Amino acid sequence: MNKVIAPSDFVADVIEHPTECSQCGAITRLDRGACINCLLREGLAAKGEASREAFESVLAEANVADTQWRLGHYEILEEIGRGGMGVIYRARQQHSRRIVAVKRILAHEVNSHETLARFRREAEAVASLDHPNILPIHEVSESEEGLPFFSMKYATGGSLRSAASALRNKPRECVQLMAKVARGIAYAHGKGVLHRDLQPGNILLDENGEPMVSDFGLAKWLDQTSEITRTLETLGTPGYIAPEQAECRADKLTCAADIYSLGAILFYLLTGRPPFVGPNVLAVIHQAAATPAPRLRSLAPSLDRDLGTIVCRCLDPDPNARYQSAGALEEDLDRWLRHEPIRARRTGVFTRGRKWVRRNPTSTVLVASLVAMAAMAGVVLWQSQSPHPMPAGIAVLPFENLSTDPENAFFTYGVQDEILNGLAKIGDLKVISRTSVMQYESGVKRNLRQIANELGVAHIVEGSVQRAGNRVRVTAQLIDAKTDTHLWVERYDRPLDDVFAIQSDIAKAIAGQLQAKLSPKIKSAIEERPTKDLAAYDLYVRAKLLVMAHFINEKNYLEAESLLDQAIARDSDFFLAHCLSAEVQSRLYWNFDHNPERRDLADRAVKAAFHLRPEAGESHLARAQYLARCNLDYDNARAELALAQRGLPNNAQVFTLLGHIDRLQGRWNESVRNFDEALELDPRNLLTLRQLSLAYLFMRRLAESAATVDRAVALAPQDDELRAYRASIDLDWRADPKPLHKTLEAMINQNLTGSTDWGESWLDLALRERDPVATGRALAAIGDGFHRGGLYFSRSFMEGCAARTFGDDAAARRAFTAARVEIERTVREQPDYGPPLCMLGLIDAGLGRREEAIREGRRASELLPVAKDAMNGAHIMQFLGVIYAWAGEKDLAIKQIAATLQVPSLLSYGELRLHPFWDPLRGDPRFENLVEESKKPVAMK
Repeated sequence: MNKVIAPSDFVADVIEHPTECSQCGAITRLDRGACINCLLREGLAAKGEASREAFESVLAEANVADTQWRLGHYEILEEIGRGGMGVIYRARQQHSRRIVAVKRILAHEVNSHETLARFRREAEAVASLDHPNILPIHEVSESEEGLPFFSMKYATGGSLRSAASALRNKPRECVQLMAKVARGIAYAHGKGVLHRDLQPGNILLDENGEPMVSDFGLAKWLDQTSEITRTLETLGTPGYIAPEQAECRADKLTCAADIYSLGAILFYLLTGRPPFVGPNVLAVIHQAAATPAPRLRSLAPSLDRDLGTIVCRCLDPDPNARYQSAGALEEDLDRWLRHEPIRARRTGVFTRGRKWVRRNPTSTVLVASLVAMAAMAGVVLWQSQSPHPMPAGIAVLPFENLSTDPENAFFTYGVQDEILNGLAKIGDLKVISRTSVMQYESGVKRNLRQIANELGVAHIVEGSVQRAGNRVRVTAQLIDAKTDTHLWVERYDRPLDDVFAIQSDIAKAIAGQLQAKLSPKIKSAIEERPTKDLAAYDLYVRAKLLVMAHFINEKNYLEAESLLDQAIARDSDFFLAHCLSAEVQSRLYWNFDHNPERRDLADRAVKAAFHLRPEAGESHLARAQYLARCNLDYDNARAELALAQRGLPNNAQVFTLLGHIDRLQGRWNESVRNFDEALELDPRNLLTLRQLSLAYLFMRRLAESAATVDRAVALAPQDDELRAYRASIDLDWRADPKPLHKTLEAMINQNLTGSTDWGESWLDLALRERDPVATGRALAAIGDGFHRGGLYFSRSFMEGCAARTFGDDAAARRAFTAARVEIERTVREQPDYGPPLCMLGLIDAGLGRREEAIREGRRASELLPVAKDAMNGAHIMQFLGVIYAWAGEKDLAIKQIAATLQVPSLLSYGELRLHPFWDPLRGDPRFENLVEESKKPVAMK
């Protein structure tokens, strides 16, 4: 029988050995010296059978069906896969008739030393491994043509990539699969083999759906240094490789690289996309190297928090911070499947302290917690002896008011709120914050399973309150949301004066049902009566509801201030009223009233709270709010939050304020983590979602910023300002004005009155679109002006910018002159405050006062550098660039833009591409290069 050449390789084989045609002299790439030119010429010119036979004989050799050739004693049935170095066939073993997969090297790669080494390394690596979750190799051999091949088990179930869509909404199945994959990789690591190319397409499934790791083509022996040249082909699969692997440090790679890939695969299965996506390979690699991976729950909010922690641990940019072994990852996945506490913990220092305190509630010294965390043996011992798993979470929904008087709705809210507060003090429980649960109104049929899924909890508390005369009846029930099973129900019918005891009894009973530990200190805190005066408590509840509004409103806060003053007048020892008063005064000072008297009111409220309960978490939280908002003393505020968090383990405000402080101090990644922590406890808080999206916006992680705002819009679809904010992200991200234009046009057509809430967005859009009519209308909608990152853009200044944009120099000068009069007063009153001095510099640049403008802008940057205030300092950096541009200093402007792009700021691709602020620089190749650079996320250090 004549030797048959593999059909897919006939041409490829001779491409490596081109020859010259003896008849026409042309270079031919067909085997045996056949020339396509001569064959076609003869075939077209001659009608004889001889020519036809010659032509067809060659074509026959180049077009043999797969079923007509063999590799060794394997009959090839069909091709099932092809890559850069090899091709895989479904084949039948000649004697056993067993169906196998055969992988052989491509013929044109046979002379490549690197490819041969990689192929042999895969065969050697897998041949040394014998594990049910690693695809086994049956035989290693060579074909008659000398092409290396090996046979292996044929996986009939496809790959994880093909199965991903069916697994998308089945997190338990995903975790079960990945636990087995991790088990196989742990075995490989134990044998000294590192995979280096784990991705969904390399995890195959057998007929029973069991996973098997395949394609060890990039495998590396852990005790050897690879000599393979690092290229994009041998790098691994972008989107799934660890950041250190993208840096091509092959000899530095450890097991942590494979652990990263396992986390990325799990991320893909749970969200439908790898952690990093981009228009090309290099963009994906750059993201992985420059930015932390997005949080799992930022793309799939309904997933369990512990599952997000596991994935986050795998995807940590620091290899030393990941799981230290694939076995440790497998163990945590198994623990999650068994509903047991996972070993991994969030990386924030306060979170680490919180988790330890949960396990040791009698400990009151922070240093002791740090020592205990260092002595992990003690922690492991506790975990191994813990008889009950930690509950997945609980939400106390608003109670139903069964009283005939609608005014009792406030009393009903107070009952529910005190039960929630009592449970929230228990470190063993994850308790959802009031802002999120209050959105589920009472008195209507609730889909508890859906609510639990939205809040990420396993248990729901519902109840009702009926107040009649001097008696009160409270009914409460604990429900397993997954099965809709009532785990506990109790009715309390007592005198009205006993209502606070009822609340504490309910909280303790629920804690007992969930086997949560209650230390004497926590039990005492739950039993503490908030006040001896029910009328004062009613005033406090009304004030609290005003403070809880989604958006900060001065009128609400002033009304809350009055209600709290009345409550404290009735009961001067009303501790919670003093704490809430401190928050109200601090927020009024920070947002609206910078009067020293307002700051003193906040100080007095904090001191009153400390006088009553100096050890309480609420006291430390109140002081932290005061220090951060009134004194800008962020370091001491951070220390107070550490103390507050010990007593308030489920208080989302602790993490929210910490996220603000992190951001101001330039700790951007920590800021994101803390906002994520806050959203774990308060997942439907629109303010926190806005703040998280803003952090992403500064870091130029605009896809994540957009996804975060999408979560907020889904919660409040009728919120026009929120929808406009979402559309403005597309403007900055893609320099695409259409979404914002469409959104604002719909709002305007609804005959909405001018509002600074969205007037700023309208003006920004109109200027970028160079629309003079829309600009004029938008100017009328912004009122006296608006704030942007500590800078106040007065209406007269924006009128000057508009006139400058549309070439009306005289109008621009008049408007800038008026704006200068306004800002000069502020600069005289606050000569050492950077933001107004920066605005003065912008105005002087617009007036052509070049030297003064540059001096003022530089001085503003010195007064408020990024090191002092990472947010407002970045704004000043950005607008110093505008000052340079308007002053005609192109070189300085280019350098300033480049410097600003190196730090988190609001300088975006959309602004540089479209905003008239930067018109003086257009056409300069250096500027255009920076515009392209602004598409990338900030490289965080």
